[in-house]
Amino acid sequence: MSEANDNHSDYHELSGQPGLEKIGELVKDIRMAMMSSVAPNGSISSRPMATQNEPFNGTLWFLTRGSSEKVDELQHDSHVTLNYADPGNSKYIALKGKATISHDRARIKELWNPIYKAWFPKGEDDPDIAVLRVDITEGDYWEASSSKLVMGFKYLAAAVTGGKVSVGEAGHVTTK
Repeated sequence: MSEANDNHSDYHELSGQPGLEKIGELVKDIRMAMMSSVAPNGSISSRPMATQNEPFNGTLWFLTRGSSEKVDELQHDSHVTLNYADPGNSKYIALKGKATISHDRARIKELWNPIYKAWFPKGEDDPDIAVLRVDITEGDYWEASSSKLVMGFKYLAAAVTGGKVSVGEAGHVTTK
C-alpha cells in the first residue's frame, strides 16, 4: 500500500489511454524534470532536463549533448526516472521509462527552440545536439486540488482525526 493511500488520499490505478491522458494532464505545464539514471558504478545521477512542449502520447522528448555523461550512462542502462514537481499547484509526478539517444537532425529541427541557444550556442546545427527519447512505462502521482489554505486545514483535520480526511488524489499509472 502506498504512503499516499495510507494517508487516505483518493487512490486510483489507471492504465492504457486513461493512464496516458492522466500523465499528459499532470506534466503539460511543468517544463523541468529531474531525470535520474544509473551510473556504471551503480550510483544514481540526477540532473534537470527541459521537457519539450509536445503532446504526450507515452513518450517525452528532450534535447541534450551527445557527449554528456548522461548519454554514457544511458548506453550502459537505459532505465530512467523523471520527477516533476509543481508545488504551487500541489502536483508531484514520478515517471519510469526507457531512454534512447539519436542524432536525427530532422527531429532536432522539429524540437528546436531559440531558448536552447543558451546550451547550444552554435544553434540547431550544433553537431553535439542529441535527441533523448523516453518511453514511459509507469508512474506515480499525487495532487491536491484545493487551495493552500484549504489544504492546510485538511492536513490539520487529518492529523486530528488520525488520517480520516482526504488530502488529495494519488495514483499509479501504467501506459499499456
